[in-house]
Amino acid sequence: MSEYTLQQLADHVGGEVRGNSQLPILRVATLQSATGDAIAFLANSRYKSQLETTSAGAVIVSERDDSDAIDNAIRVSNPYAAFARIAQLLDTTPKPAKGVAESAKIAQSASIGKNVSIGEYTVIDDGAIIGDNTSIGSHCYIGSETQIGSGCTLWSGVKIYHRCVIGDDCLFHSGSIIGADGFGWAPDNGKWLKIPQLGRVVIKDNVEIGASTTVDRGALDDTIISSGCIIDNQCQIAHNVFIDEDTAIAGCTVLAGSCRIGKRCMIGGASAINGHISVCDDVQIMGFAMVIKEITESGVYASGIPASGHREWRRNGARFRQLDDLFKRVKELEKQADDNN
Repeated sequence: MSEYTLQQLADHVGGEVRGNSQLPILRVATLQSATGDAIAFLANSRYKSQLETTSAGAVIVSERDDSDAIDNAIRVSNPYAAFARIAQLLDTTPKPAKGVAESAKIAQSASIGKNVSIGEYTVIDDGAIIGDNTSIGSHCYIGSETQIGSGCTLWSGVKIYHRCVIGDDCLFHSGSIIGADGFGWAPDNGKWLKIPQLGRVVIKDNVEIGASTTVDRGALDDTIISSGCIIDNQCQIAHNVFIDEDTAIAGCTVLAGSCRIGKRCMIGGASAINGHISVCDDVQIMGFAMVIKEITESGVYASGIPASGHREWRRNGARFRQLDDLFKRVKELEKQADDNN
């Protein structure tokens, strides 16, 4: 377990110490659960009253929320971001593998960098390249000619197909599958004719892919996920999708083929983005949204029907089916009114 003084942590996040600068900090915690060896944070002024009851050794606060109720503090402009950086320093998550397991199967033509760890029963195929300081858990598969950069982490059961390209410092959670075939089929006299998926998946630096998320390879061109993107669990990224830098996608979201998502977008959980459309930069899409046409202006977008009581839902469902008739009646009344005028 790592130990840092309060001053060292403040220097790391560019903050100002109030109180005992040499206080040893071992871990991070919430205001409610923290003990004297932990540092907590206050990011929302509504919870300032919790400073009076916390047992945390120190708290990360903004200047306006600092309080004499706590003896030791790090004052910063963005407490939540400072907490994240400190949590990274004090992270106790183990590596998915230590050393290279005897049961791992590594092709002779594969290139393995320095300080790489590879777990039990993992297979690394012909011509694959693994960068320095990358850790690959058990039961993973790295396809032929796939390139993985340095400092990456693959948890158990990650599968990366052939010729994919992964940048540096990426994180893949268990069950994620990168480079499977996209859903490409041509109708032929009532039958389906498979279209070979010949593109790749290219994932740039500092990307995190959640558990059981799938990213399909391109049909001819590549599927591309740009640097800094974070994708939650159980998402589907279809073939030839392009996601620009620093976009965040929450769980169970589906991006259909060839859609393009801009920079710094935030897409809520269980959303669906139609194929072959573009979403511009700095768009926030609320959860359960269905995007079926291009979004060309930044802002917040929402759709979906919230849950309601069963009787109310049935009434509204019946009325929804009557909307077309109602529309026609209104148009007829408007026409009659215009004729009378």
